[in-house]
Amino acid sequence: MDFTIKTMAEYAAEGKAPEVLFFVGCAGSFDDRAKKITKAFCKILHKVGVEFAVLGQEESCNGDPAKRAGNEFIFQMMALTNIEIMNAYEVKKIVTACPHCFNIIKNEYPGLGGNYEVMHHTQFLRKLMEEGRLKVEGGSFKGKKITFHDPCYLGRANGEYEAPRMLLEKLDAELVEMKRCKSNGLCCGAGGAQMFKEPEKGDKDINVERTEEALSETPNIIATGCPFCNTMMTDGVKHFNKNEEVAVKDIVELLAEAEDL
Repeated sequence: MDFTIKTMAEYAAEGKAPEVLFFVGCAGSFDDRAKKITKAFCKILHKVGVEFAVLGQEESCNGDPAKRAGNEFIFQMMALTNIEIMNAYEVKKIVTACPHCFNIIKNEYPGLGGNYEVMHHTQFLRKLMEEGRLKVEGGSFKGKKITFHDPCYLGRANGEYEAPRMLLEKLDAELVEMKRCKSNGLCCGAGGAQMFKEPEKGDKDINVERTEEALSETPNIIATGCPFCNTMMTDGVKHFNKNEEVAVKDIVELLAEAEDL
């Protein structure tokens, strides 16, 4: 990228504080596919002039996979490490592109002393749009059909359905809903630490079931708002040999494309 992303430590050394801390998360940091989502989000923030920072080497896993897998001790150890660091920097506002990070920092960190305003990247971008700081003209998506897969931890767990759809509507594409959407949406199969293990034996994998539902709407693009969902839906599209015809992209990647970033 043609700009430098500063860390909280660098801001602190200058005696300053950024507008927002971008909590990148494990997928956005280490998964090659999810790194593209991280870069797209950073490019948009840079373009609209949002002063943001990351923790860099000081960021640990949020602890969600450990907690969902039943290891409360490991979760608290990871969470307290992050809380101690973020409180030392007097962090007030956090944005993340992962609903798992969003949910656990927003709802479970306060019980351990971590009280922050936490936003999913779609909520933050909608806010920037409402403030007139972000303008999107998605003419390049005219004539395209997009269906959005609701991430469990953004939708059912936190009741956020409108922010991602409002952003997609700005792209001038046709937004089609799957039969199971919003509060009735179907999980991609990666939640609850399932992302990191092989599926149990059964008739059909959940991501295949969900992708089948998405493909029945004949979309050009399946939009996601979660790196885990992105992986599962991408695997589902490959299962049906549709990866040449149907793209799986995070909403922020679509916005960055619309802006030629």
